[in-house]
Amino acid sequence: MKILIVDDEPNIVISLEYLMRKEGFEVAVAVDGAAALEQVASFRPDLVLLDVMMPKKSGFEVCQALRADPAQAGLKVLMLTAKGRESEVAKGVALGADAYVTKPFSTKELVARVRSLLNLE
Repeated sequence: MKILIVDDEPNIVISLEYLMRKEGFEVAVAVDGAAALEQVASFRPDLVLLDVMMPKKSGFEVCQALRADPAQAGLKVLMLTAKGRESEVAKGVALGADAYVTKPFSTKELVARVRSLLNLE
């Protein structure tokens, strides 16, 4: 199973990458929204861990683009954000995110959400 981590915060990328590799996933990283869309096309992940606040394209824009692409219909999107307001969560869900986790998050909870989205429980 492949996971694409999309976040512009190096410390978060490092910890997420370590965590997901430890769980046995193949991992790729993108540091902005434009790179995320390129990585999805070449890496073909099963799930994207997608930060909302990023340069070039926001997580919302990336999610919208992925959902508009029929080739990505089966791709799971888990949005990560420091913005936990209900309006933000609602926007992410409306754009097609499969799940939403607010920062700071428990690594245990995040792994459980990822495994659940990928039906690995």
